[in-house]
Amino acid sequence: MISKQQRWAPYAFISPFFILFLIFGIFPIGYSLVMSFFKWTVNGPQEFRGVSNYIKLITVDPFFRGSLWTTFLLLIWGSLLQHVFAIPLAILLNNNKVRGKTFYKILYFLPYITSTVVIGMIFSQLYDTNYGWLNFILEKVFHMEKIKWLQEPIAMRVSVSAMVNWRFIGWNTVIYLAGLQSIDKQLYEAAEIDGASKLQTHFKITLPLLLPIIFFAVSMSIIGGMQLFEEPFILFGGYKNMGGPNNAGLTSAYYLMATGFSFNRFGKASSIAWILFLIIIAMTWINKLVTDKLQNR
Repeated sequence: MISKQQRWAPYAFISPFFILFLIFGIFPIGYSLVMSFFKWTVNGPQEFRGVSNYIKLITVDPFFRGSLWTTFLLLIWGSLLQHVFAIPLAILLNNNKVRGKTFYKILYFLPYITSTVVIGMIFSQLYDTNYGWLNFILEKVFHMEKIKWLQEPIAMRVSVSAMVNWRFIGWNTVIYLAGLQSIDKQLYEAAEIDGASKLQTHFKITLPLLLPIIFFAVSMSIIGGMQLFEEPFILFGGYKNMGGPNNAGLTSAYYLMATGFSFNRFGKASSIAWILFLIIIAMTWINKLVTDKLQNR
């Protein structure tokens, strides 16, 4: 017969995790939701405002709407564009004729594990209008005028997109490569016997079987893209510059952090966080619907 102590022992052993998760995971989430309904500053009194923080952000605040537009642009050209390059690279690496696969995998993965601060400093040098390598090549090799990579709105967004793509293409390539290696080789052999071309094989076998991995990778890109903060923050000079000229580099996560930790308006910052959370949920749901539809064709 099991004693009372023995019955409760497993729960006692696993309880530290759940206690810490409640304190450091669930409680801050709930606390931020409560804060989002208040005017909540560090020194002043807390004043209940209901949903007015949310309404003002969506209808009145030009910085938030501008930051949301920038975030969507960078999500498309910075986060989702990675997959257009990552999938072909993974297919190429999965080919048995390619030598030195381990070297290429390390090479592709290196940007992901490199410090964002270091990457930001390197790219700041590359993008420098007067002394950067990019303008040097454009001017000397292609005889083009210098581009103000960190001053002109379109160039600023292109700069951040290129930086994000460079950092995460390798990460997605490794994920897709893992997915490709789980596909049964006999399917390719059967397709080859049936006379299918390489292109047909990839469209009829590789991509359909890779859809669950594509869903996962795209979902991660959506989450990361909507939370994009470090890259523009470093490139455009932190909270002081608020995303550089015309706030063209101001993403929603950047604005969230500035609102909370620079302007000390934690209620409004919490509202931004919850709006971003809802957008991420909606986009992930759409991603799931599209994936399911493609799988059921």
